[in-house]
Amino acid sequence: MGEFELDLQSVEREIDRQGDGDGEVVLGVLDGATPPGEWIDLIEDGAVLVLAVEGDLNELASGFAREIRDMGGQLVHFRQFLVVSPPGVEIDTDRL
Repeated sequence: MGEFELDLQSVEREIDRQGDGDGEVVLGVLDGATPPGEWIDLIEDGAVLVLAVEGDLNELASGFAREIRDMGGQLVHFRQFLVVSPPGVEIDTDRL
């Protein structure tokens, strides 16, 4: 039988990289303290954001909303929260 070499450390690193954020729901506060790039990175990694809005929503979301929409994500303002989903995750608003 021929030699078979498996580098488990490389496989584990790749799995960790691919799985970042997938299926994760991140609760946070949208108050301007978190840089817009952090919200974008979480969405790119597949996380769903539920952000309590503390301030003017349009101003606070202006740094990331367009980019998330352009990549196919969704943003829905519900009560005092902004729900942000990555591409492929639909926010169902039919019951509102």
